[in-house]
Amino acid sequence: MRPIFAAAAVAAALAACSKPPETTEAAAPKTAQPPAAAPVTTPAGVYALDPSHTSVTFEVRHIGLTNFTAGFDKVSGELKFDPANPAAMTVSAELAVASLDLPAPPAGFHDELMGPVWFNAAAHPTIRFRSSRVEPTGARTARVTGDLTLRGVTRPIVLEVRYNGGYPKGAVDPGADRIGFSAQGVVKRSEFGMAIGVPAPGSDIGVGDEVKVRIETEFARG
Repeated sequence: MRPIFAAAAVAAALAACSKPPETTEAAAPKTAQPPAAAPVTTPAGVYALDPSHTSVTFEVRHIGLTNFTAGFDKVSGELKFDPANPAAMTVSAELAVASLDLPAPPAGFHDELMGPVWFNAAAHPTIRFRSSRVEPTGARTARVTGDLTLRGVTRPIVLEVRYNGGYPKGAVDPGADRIGFSAQGVVKRSEFGMAIGVPAPGSDIGVGDEVKVRIETEFARG
């Protein structure tokens, strides 16, 4: 290594002593480089979804005026986490349909949504997701493709996922390794047999077909 440092020092000295040219062009502005992603220190393994630190919400357009937002309170899941080989990771999750949490619902509204023309919770009490492919898109992002089962119908869904970080056991949680993710995707409810109230073409009167899904979740391994 010493010859390299010596050569660099000689080059720097010559540059400092050399006569500057008569005319110089303005130096190009330096482009700031994004900081490198911190290394993943959380170990590989099978992690369980932490329902106390997970939210699953959705947005749907309501008569062209608002994005009605609601969510589900009961969710479980499992993640096979391998930071050295992200493409090999898998995730699964289940939502209890009856745990639908509505903001200030009118009397009887929750029961109506549990009925046969909406979620049909009596016949299909669980919403399921199973990943089929994980494609890394960045240092901490991935596109996760999987199968979503709702009302007994299974369709593919794509989630854009960000790995927010993690901590090995004892760093934050004395009893568990812990990792966190954010994810979002879009589904059409009509593809799952829930086409009631979809606006006619050219109209906003009704409830939108496209449903935006947002997930904030932590997984832990004891």
